Amino acid sequence: MAEDRPVRTLLSPWTLERTRGKVGYWLVFAGVFALFTAAFVVPLVWMLLGAMKSAPELARTPPTLLPEQFNVVTYKEAWDFMELAGYFRNTVVVAAGAWLLQLAVCVPAAYALSKLRPVLGRWILALMLATLMLPASALLVPTYLTITEVPVVEVNLINSPAAIWLPAAANAFNIYLLKRFFDQIPTDLLDAARIDGAGSVTTMVRIVLPLSRPILAVVSIFAIVAAWKDFIWPLLVLQDPNIQTLSVALQRFEPDTPINLMLAGLVLASIPMVVAFLVFQRQILAGLTAGSLKG
Repeated sequence: MAEDRPVRTLLSPWTLERTRGKVGYWLVFAGVFALFTAAFVVPLVWMLLGAMKSAPELARTPPTLLPEQFNVVTYKEAWDFMELAGYFRNTVVVAAGAWLLQLAVCVPAAYALSKLRPVLGRWILALMLATLMLPASALLVPTYLTITEVPVVEVNLINSPAAIWLPAAANAFNIYLLKRFFDQIPTDLLDAARIDGAGSVTTMVRIVLPLSRPILAVVSIFAIVAAWKDFIWPLLVLQDPNIQTLSVALQRFEPDTPINLMLAGLVLASIPMVVAFLVFQRQILAGLTAGSLKG
């Protein structure tokens, strides 16, 4: 009966069967698609082409659309002038550590809330999600004071990658994503593993995690991108120029760097994340929708 029930949409099938309805539908679709594509692609293309222009050409009014000469050497000059190799290495270390520690904390937390169902588990999850309602700027001061003197161990983590890793591990949004996915895994499957003698940790590692590859890919991409592009927090805790990330280093070089070299540096800094999205976009979309429907 449910399969025979018509689906309610903005346009009825009868309207789409008419020539006028089809033309109007495709015109609206093409216009919206072109608008959103331009909003995302035009800034990237302008930055890519602007890096190949000379500094006087970039300052010209009105601006030129295409470079008078496609000077690709600008990218190498920016790489050498700002010594980006070391900052790329620093950013990779920060992003990799934040990713690993985030998985090590968020996966067991989501598994416990979903399958172990601790006492007051719903209240704990609600308090975690409540932190998402707070603006990030409101958390800067208490988090900074915590990092300068970590409770119990009383260690100052300023100028240490751990100052970024530890706050990144407490990610309520990723815990929620993982829990929603874990909720869809049949409990009977876990009960069968427990009957065979598997404990909670073994069940999580051997049963839950292999089934959770799509959502783990999503959480991984979110963790890496957030650590890669973050600016305010690394600016506060990484005060030594030798260990700063790309976003902080580019801001520090901005006053003394020609604008075309700065644009080239921004392009080089954004390439890894753009490539990562293009490569893993199928896994990201699959993971975001995997836990949305039951059955």
